[in-house]
Amino acid sequence: MPIRPFPIGQWLWILFSLGVLLFLHLPLLVIVLYAFSPDEATLRFPLPGLTWHWFAVAWGRADIWRALFLSLRVALLATGVAVVLGSLAAAAVYRSRFFGRETISFLVLLPIALPGIVSGIALRSAIHLLHIPFSFWTIVIGHATFCLVVVYNNVLARFRRMGRSQLEASADLGANPLQTFRYILLPELASALLAGSLLAFALSFDEIIVTTFTAGQQQTLPIWVFSQLTKPRQRPVISVVALGVIGLTVLPIWLIHHLTQEKTTTR
Repeated sequence: MPIRPFPIGQWLWILFSLGVLLFLHLPLLVIVLYAFSPDEATLRFPLPGLTWHWFAVAWGRADIWRALFLSLRVALLATGVAVVLGSLAAAAVYRSRFFGRETISFLVLLPIALPGIVSGIALRSAIHLLHIPFSFWTIVIGHATFCLVVVYNNVLARFRRMGRSQLEASADLGANPLQTFRYILLPELASALLAGSLLAFALSFDEIIVTTFTAGQQQTLPIWVFSQLTKPRQRPVISVVALGVIGLTVLPIWLIHHLTQEKTTTR
């Protein structure tokens, strides 16, 4: 049977898709290349050679490790707070009917819609008025305000897809609230919670604007990278750090994608 050629329109869509992918990922390729460049002061292409030297330099920098561990701790704790509060807020809005329900839903979504600098100024003013010293905990509070939104959106969407019939059937069959949560609600919400947690973690890990207003004298990894951009001889080290962040970000996303694809195939 002869192979039919693609129509011109389909070729155009393929070329357009390839162009979008190049636009998105070509800057990442540039970062990868210059992490191996032996030239510390300029960005030349083609590269004058290849070296692993900057990886050793970055590995031995205590300031990078401090910034990385601070970012990880903040992101993990902010994600945990967002999962708890976002899930409870989504359950309250979905399951209850009360005056001001839509207003509350709007106010929950507002922090991620506002420009980061507006949220940062508002948080800094509130923290200052409450006489709370700027510390690790003020960064967590700032990050939790917008991380909560993505968890809330994912969980609320899953509640609406799930409907009420399963919960009502569980109650009719004599299950108590804890059993309903464990055997019905949690399995249904698991993928939404996982997706919301990953997105919240990623948003917190690379946040810089709100962090600038709430961190005080502390440096998370994005703030460290931003502070080094004015130092030309630090560019290769910055590229190495950026390459490590890309790896830390891509690996869990790939694992989740692989697991969800495997689950879909099994079904």
